[in-house]
Amino acid sequence: MPKTNRPVSPYAADAAIRLGQLIRRGRIDRRMTVAALAERAGVSRGLMQRIEAGDPGCTIGAVFEAAAIVGVRLFDAGQVTLSRDVESSREVMALLPKAIRSHRTEPDDDF
Repeated sequence: MPKTNRPVSPYAADAAIRLGQLIRRGRIDRRMTVAALAERAGVSRGLMQRIEAGDPGCTIGAVFEAAAIVGVRLFDAGQVTLSRDVESSREVMALLPKAIRSHRTEPDDDF
């Protein structure tokens, strides 16, 4: 597993490994090779091996696509519910400010 340049919490590392295990299990249950899954997901065989190994540096889109192909459910909701939740969240996010600015403190230069 290639090393990442940024620190990863133990929880995130374990989650990536577990998701990779679920994807590998789903692939094996469907009698697919790594190369076949990689081709269907539109990624390289090496990236698919990294996904299955739980490398946290893999792109989330590639991981989610691989999971969808082998039938790993990432959320408890089905497709219709998930789509409705995404749209509802978009509506809420549209009402929130686009950016948050921190207050600038004036330097204390009074000697």
